[in-house]
Amino acid sequence: MWRERALLVILLLLLVQQICATKKQDHGCPLSSCGKITNITYPFRLKGHPKSCGDNRYELACENNVTVLHLYSGKYHVQAINYNNFTIRVVDPGVDQQTNCSSLPRYFLSRSNFTDTYNYRYNMDPYQAGEYSGRSNWDRLAFQHIVYMNCSNPVTQNGKYVDTASYVNWDSKDKYIYAIAGDLKAEDFQVGCHVKLVALTSWWGLDTNNYSYAAMHTGLVYGFEISWMRLICDQHCPSKHGCDDCFFDSVSQELNYWNGNSLWSDILATILPVLGDILVTILYTIFTLEALIMLWAWKILLTVPLFIVILTCKWRKRHLSMFESIENYLEQNNLMPIRYSYKEVKKMAGGFKDKLGEGGYGSVFKGKLRSGSCVAIKMLGKSKGNGQDFISEVATIGRTYHQNIVQLIGFCVHGSKRALVYEFMPNGSLDKFIFSKDESIHLSYDRIYNISIGVARGIAYLHYGCEMQILHFDIKPHNILLDENFTPKVSDFGLAKLYPIDNSIVPRTAARGTIGYMAPELFYNNIGGISHKADVYSYGMLLMEMAGKRKNLNPHAERSSQLFFPFWIYNHIRDGEDIEMEDVTKEEKKMVKKMIIVALWCIQLKPNDRPSMNEVVEMLEGDIENLEIPPKPTLYPSETITKN
Repeated sequence: MWRERALLVILLLLLVQQICATKKQDHGCPLSSCGKITNITYPFRLKGHPKSCGDNRYELACENNVTVLHLYSGKYHVQAINYNNFTIRVVDPGVDQQTNCSSLPRYFLSRSNFTDTYNYRYNMDPYQAGEYSGRSNWDRLAFQHIVYMNCSNPVTQNGKYVDTASYVNWDSKDKYIYAIAGDLKAEDFQVGCHVKLVALTSWWGLDTNNYSYAAMHTGLVYGFEISWMRLICDQHCPSKHGCDDCFFDSVSQELNYWNGNSLWSDILATILPVLGDILVTILYTIFTLEALIMLWAWKILLTVPLFIVILTCKWRKRHLSMFESIENYLEQNNLMPIRYSYKEVKKMAGGFKDKLGEGGYGSVFKGKLRSGSCVAIKMLGKSKGNGQDFISEVATIGRTYHQNIVQLIGFCVHGSKRALVYEFMPNGSLDKFIFSKDESIHLSYDRIYNISIGVARGIAYLHYGCEMQILHFDIKPHNILLDENFTPKVSDFGLAKLYPIDNSIVPRTAARGTIGYMAPELFYNNIGGISHKADVYSYGMLLMEMAGKRKNLNPHAERSSQLFFPFWIYNHIRDGEDIEMEDVTKEEKKMVKKMIIVALWCIQLKPNDRPSMNEVVEMLEGDIENLEIPPKPTLYPSETITKN
């Protein structure tokens, strides 16, 4: 009996030593203040303080006697710091603190920018979203949303849409702008409405059933709370293997943690593999050979199964499947679009009976929302690159809001099934109008001209209108969709890539596309780097096909000079020859000529010789008399290649 007691004492002593060693270290740092914030201390530090003071990830600035937190490229004013529950409350500087309801937030920020506190081990961001009060239930979310919606038509059937016209003088061409308190749900979505701005609030006096814009603005004035729980959990977690869940219990006002294998299992998993040999050495002088054999057997019986369990868990976490990777990405990075279950998508699509089209990506079906609005449901086939094509489409188009970009309403991830839900485009894709020989499918050149300007505006928005530059890499007639009014919308972002606005050159390995529309620099290294000018080239080839209502390459042409339409038409434009076209007015001929000249500029061999998409829009909207004839475009770095 005394042997078992001695063993227990030794284990308890080692346990106390292990726990004591993990206690939080004292971070001595003097209290500092700025404006109304008077208790700035660890982990926070003011800019200019010694490096040993505070944590540089939690640096604050003092500007004009106001404490400022730099967060996602924005400057937020600090309203309070709560060291008891590890939260800091900030407010958007654009919101007037004197209850002026006409003031608006400057920055677009949503819950999707933050991850949940209890996943702190997999989240390296300094700030998290909420306070977690127990293993399975949220005590409260740290904040909720104020969503501003830009609508082309008035919304009268949904009381959540609060008109802002009587409060805010919007300096824009937007017709109707509404505000919504809380999250935008699937049943609340209105076709023709786009998200204009999203802001956060932690003011719990906001009643999402009240629909008062004055109350929403009060919430914006209060600001929103974010947590630095990850840092605290990292310091206090009792196991070096980490805690599965770490949370602040608002009832007991204490920090608590859970572990998937229980605390005792984690303690044993920590101590036994590392200190087993030490225990054997100590007990060798005390126990008989029989006791030593029993100790070894006991150690093996306990540690081997536990080691196998831990190893299996680590292996599974390190080798997440493709679908788990997609799940994690979407959960951490998206407020919009809406998340649907596969059951909802199947019901929406009516059992996938009405197929609109099919391609290498999968199939597209017509569906209907509960509100009655039609949608296009894109069911993706086998994914490539660990689901990167699906992630790429959601990550790029999910953050765009423009009348010439197709709107992604929602998505679905269910095992191997992945779906994208788009607004429905009743007139389909552009290719059937410009390539069809059916006279019943006809577009006037006036309409084609307006479509070309709309597409140019959409691509220009991708290049310059977002926080990140979006390169499409697959501009072609099949990816231009037309709504009921023949408004063009750029679609299919499966090949798109995100880059910082100031990043002019992108890696060559990122480039893909469709033959016939791909820029020469994707094939040849010596003419320039790959940039947004690759999309300009693709647009030029598209514009040339729209102007000619034919494919650029015609292998059945009667003359060899007519094989490649851009070369053939260039000679006519350069020599001032009239373009022979039937049933076309003089004004429409000018439009076509303008489109051809702009297209010739876009398909210049060297990227630096092509205009930007903003310049393309200006050229199309300007007078043809102001356009110069560009040099004759070439397809290869050396003209000698064409002789072969």
